[in-house]
Amino acid sequence: MAKLYMIPTTLGDTTIERVLPPDLTLLISSLPVFIVENIRTARRFLKKVNPAIVIDDLVFFELNQHTEKKDIIRFLEPNQKGLDIGIISEAGCPGIADPGAEVVRIAHTKSIQVVPLVGPSSILLALMASGMSGQNFAFNGYLPIKNPEKLQQIKLLEKRMQTEGQTQIFIEAPYRNAQLLDSLLQYCEPETMLCIAADITLDTEFIRAKPISFWKTNIPDIQKRPTIFMIGKI
Repeated sequence: MAKLYMIPTTLGDTTIERVLPPDLTLLISSLPVFIVENIRTARRFLKKVNPAIVIDDLVFFELNQHTEKKDIIRFLEPNQKGLDIGIISEAGCPGIADPGAEVVRIAHTKSIQVVPLVGPSSILLALMASGMSGQNFAFNGYLPIKNPEKLQQIKLLEKRMQTEGQTQIFIEAPYRNAQLLDSLLQYCEPETMLCIAADITLDTEFIRAKPISFWKTNIPDIQKRPTIFMIGKI
């Protein structure tokens, strides 16, 4: 039976060999159909994996926040005809903070075998390097942009971290990183631990966990850099 492969991608401009296992190259080269967030970047990734891949021979379906459910169901039709399909995210692991999860959900309803492949997840890599609890954690996605909702959410996550010992993980659009960091420094308690993990797996990687009181006088330059934020206990 044909399968649905979850294909991780690099988190930035790194070599394939640095973050993806060799067997992945062979598998990707054999797939005829792909469901992707962005066709242009997916094509670039595939040529990076294997320059010999003939892009024009492949079928692409684009999946983003504007894709309707009826279209997602259609994307899986080649699978019903015996063709393997690969899902490619813009960065990292598909299905994690990514619209690919909806494809997987539908695949399970159709009894299609879903195969997750090994590769980098910025969320898990940041958690591994934070020193915070990996036994009890929550990924919260994006926080509200404006107050009072943002303030309320930050306070809620901080309280959950304090009372349950649960590491709270969240992200922001890179161009709003500075604003989010400013809010965390303003609203969190001085002793709350904050881990900032930027450019994970890149040569410019920055991962550091310190109290809010430290960050107030040591603000890193993370604007426009893919960043994971975490508050927790060390």
